[in-house]
Amino acid sequence: MKILMFGRGVISTIYGWALADAGNQVEFYVRPGKAQLLGPSVRLELRDGRRLRSTKINEQWPTTLIERIDAGHDYDVIIVSVNHDQLDAALGVLRDKVGDATVLIFNNVWTEPADAITALPSDHVVWGFPGGGGGFTDGQLRGALLRTMFLGDIDGSSTTARHRQVRNLFRRAGFTVMVSKDFRSWLWSHFLLDTALATRALYTGSFSAVLNSRAELAEAARIARELIPVMIMKGGQPGPTERIVQFLAPRLIARILKQVLGAGGIPRFIMEQVDHSAAGRPESAATYAGDVLATARRYGVAVPRLEEAASRFPIINDRAEELRSAMSGS
Repeated sequence: MKILMFGRGVISTIYGWALADAGNQVEFYVRPGKAQLLGPSVRLELRDGRRLRSTKINEQWPTTLIERIDAGHDYDVIIVSVNHDQLDAALGVLRDKVGDATVLIFNNVWTEPADAITALPSDHVVWGFPGGGGGFTDGQLRGALLRTMFLGDIDGSSTTARHRQVRNLFRRAGFTVMVSKDFRSWLWSHFLLDTALATRALYTGSFSAVLNSRAELAEAARIARELIPVMIMKGGQPGPTERIVQFLAPRLIARILKQVLGAGGIPRFIMEQVDHSAAGRPESAATYAGDVLATARRYGVAVPRLEEAASRFPIINDRAEELRSAMSGS
């Protein structure tokens, strides 16, 4: 297949490499002027978990970068994986340029999914989420990908030929595809967990510091517990993860997380690299917390730990107020 990755960020690069490794033709769309800055290749240091024993990849990988998407392009699939607050701008670039391509939305979403994709023909959209991550250090991408990646159903999207096209694309590339019947709730649940970790990372200065501390992981679990009612008010349905967070003691959750994210494993390696990615920057962490805080205030849901963080870090409150003003003006 011919695939266009939107941007050449962490997820786009890792999964672009994996799909190219499986024999697909992969190109990257970058902003005008960015191709010269990025150059014709990228240095990769990856842990490939698609096999029983993870493989270490260390190579200078040549990439094809384009700065313009022609309306008459022949891409089969366009994969969009950007920070959630950049999704509107990214899809604005694709407006009227989708053609016959399938568009995989492959990142966090906190808004109502249908509202997030108004720039696109909705029947071309497939919803998914990566099982990998990493970060750039001095131009080198250090990251990893798990065998598992996620697709899901939103308003019947998993019943389409385009969903099957994307599912088969990843299966042929060696991935195990997990499919959620309620991907709206899945995405919102994942966003809340990210928000809890990101909020504590603001206090500690890094995600790594949170992962290294049972006390910090327990506090993140307490934040996540407070945020579940926000998801419910939005219309999300609690799943197994929410039930664990609601009913297990935070200290026990912290102990489990320490085991799952044990030193040397791929999940831990991925999380450690977040500090070197856009998602690890304080302004990005504050965006997660601010978005959820704005929703909590809108529905009148008490979230004292998030409010406390907003008092400590004004950038969170600024983001929440910005969203409140936008909602009031719409």
